Amino acid sequence: MDKSTFIGENLKTLRKRNKISQEELSKKLELTRSTYSGYENSAAEPSLDTLIKVSDFYGLSLDTLMRVKLGDLSDDEVNRVIKMGRPDTKGESLRVLTICVDENDEERVELVGEKAKAGYATGFSDPEYLKVLPTFNLPFLSKNKSYRAFQISGDSMPPVTNNSYVVGEYLQNWNQIRDGKPYIIVTKNEGVVFKIIYNHLMENRELELISTNPLYKPYRLKVTEILEVWKFVNYISQDLPEQKLDETDLTQVIKELQKEVYQMKNILKK
Repeated sequence: MDKSTFIGENLKTLRKRNKISQEELSKKLELTRSTYSGYENSAAEPSLDTLIKVSDFYGLSLDTLMRVKLGDLSDDEVNRVIKMGRPDTKGESLRVLTICVDENDEERVELVGEKAKAGYATGFSDPEYLKVLPTFNLPFLSKNKSYRAFQISGDSMPPVTNNSYVVGEYLQNWNQIRDGKPYIIVTKNEGVVFKIIYNHLMENRELELISTNPLYKPYRLKVTEILEVWKFVNYISQDLPEQKLDETDLTQVIKELQKEVYQMKNILKK
C-alpha cells in the first residue's frame, strides 16, 4: 500500500472526534481490539475490505480516508468533508428531475419502454433523451406530483406480468421509503428494477430488495448505487389478471413469503 497515505492517523482522528472507543469500533468492524489498534498505530495495514467498512461507517470516500490528513483540519472542515462524501438520502442537495410538459404546461407521464430502459440510467436527466419518449396523461393522478411509467420484464414480481408497465410517483426523500411496499429503483449498474423494499438507510445506507416470486433471492443495494426512487402507484397490462394488483395485495404476498422464510430458517437451525 502507498506509504504516503494517512490511514492510521485518520482512523485515530475519526474515532476520537466521534467519541468511540477502540473496543466499540473494533466490534462494529468485526475485528479484535488489538488488530484495530495496530491499524491506528500504523503497525499493520488494513485490508481493502476493512477500509471499505471504515469508509461506509464514517461516510467517507476511500480516497479521502487514505490521502487527506484529517488531523490537520478543523472539526467544521472534517464535517464538511464527511458530508460531501455521504450520499444524500433526504434529497437536500440538488436532485433535479427532468420532466416533459404539454402545450398547457401540464406535466406528462413519460413511458420508458424496454428498449429505452437500457439507456435510462445514463439518460434519465437528459432532456434530449426524455423528449423522444412517448408520453401520456392519467387523469386520476395528482397534478402536484411527478410520475413516470416503466416497462417491466421477467417474472420476479407476480401478479405483475412480463412487459407490463408500472407507474411510479417520484420520491425526493429516500428516507420516506416504507418497509414492505413496492418501488421502482433506478440503479447505476442494474438499470431499472421493480421490487418490494425494506429501508435500511439509517442503519447501514442500504435497501433490501425482495421479489414476490420466491424463486428470486432477496439482495441488498448500497445507497451509492441508487439514482432515482419511484413509489409504485399502479400498473398497466395487456393481460387480464385474476385479481387487480394494489399495495395491499403485494404486502400480503410479502408477509406470506416472510413467514415461509422464517419457517425455513427455524428448520435449518434445528
